[in-house]
Amino acid sequence: MRFIKALFLVGIDGFLWLLLFGSLLNHIIVIQAKDNMYADANAIPQNEYGLVLGTSKDGKFGLNPYFKHRMEAAITLYKHQKIKKIIVSGDNHILSYNETQDMTDYLVARGVPDSAIIQDYAGFRTIDSVIRAKKVFGCSSLTIISQQFHNERALYIAKYHGINAIGFNAEDAKSIRNYTHFREFFAKSWVFVDLYVLRTQPKFL
Repeated sequence: MRFIKALFLVGIDGFLWLLLFGSLLNHIIVIQAKDNMYADANAIPQNEYGLVLGTSKDGKFGLNPYFKHRMEAAITLYKHQKIKKIIVSGDNHILSYNETQDMTDYLVARGVPDSAIIQDYAGFRTIDSVIRAKKVFGCSSLTIISQQFHNERALYIAKYHGINAIGFNAEDAKSIRNYTHFREFFAKSWVFVDLYVLRTQPKFL
């Protein structure tokens, strides 16, 4: 019984240390991104390319608010002439699921011309989307478009890979933000494993 109790306490202690270490890693990413994000389309500098990070169009109760707000943010930047081309980068690993086409359809329906949209069907993860923007589409400078918590992580990845990037923060989705922000804590921590341990590259280049 004492052994089980000791083992339990060691496990709890280890978990708390992991949370503390994860909090430190999250803080590093947040601080580094702080001065490179904007929420006002009038204040953000111009860039040739905007990169919209993909998410599912369908939410639990209809249109996914994360999807909608990212699309509207991209449209706002385009209409304010802060970007000239929009890279829509999303997951299309099976025929019945196509984030990239869903993003394209939304943008076109709201008046963005086809000629201004570049489709990236292999944006399976944030790291894929960011690296492919440079290595596949030749972007050494770009504006990343997503919610603030997501932009923070994407900007850290971009800086590591030598991309001069800024972020435009789309409106958050308050109704489901707790789960998403909880998951983001671990996603930010994993960035350091991807970059410094695994040296992760996109699935497709």
